[in-house]
Amino acid sequence: MNRYGIYLRASLLAGLATVALAGCGMMGGSKTASFSGTMNAASEVPPNMTRGSGTAEAWLNKDTNVLKYKITYDGLSGPATAAHFHGPAVAGSNAGVVLPFANPSSPIEGQATLTPAQAADLMAGRWYANVHTAANPGGEIRGQMLPKM
Repeated sequence: MNRYGIYLRASLLAGLATVALAGCGMMGGSKTASFSGTMNAASEVPPNMTRGSGTAEAWLNKDTNVLKYKITYDGLSGPATAAHFHGPAVAGSNAGVVLPFANPSSPIEGQATLTPAQAADLMAGRWYANVHTAANPGGEIRGQMLPKM
């Protein structure tokens, strides 16, 4: 390999290393973690056949454990009777309510301070958002809260 080829290869490697290190710094330096969940009837346990859908979004301040959230949905079989976050549970399993919402009407917006254990479960993807109706009292639509990368 000639001198130009060696120089070019070394420059490319140095550039890739810089980009990789900068990316790691950006990920570790942020004090806010973002989460999202696509809500649908197929994600319920057990699944149901309704056509409702929605999106759950949340932002956790990792320094204070303050969680801000917004849930929007439409197309339910009837009015929502309750809505909340459940956990800890992975997709395909159920868990108890960890954070009830004061009003189940879309859009649902609010904030709460989580315990360290709740924050750890959320960070691990073990929370889900759930909206209940009279026709589906166990839950009509559900979305697993997964960290955004």
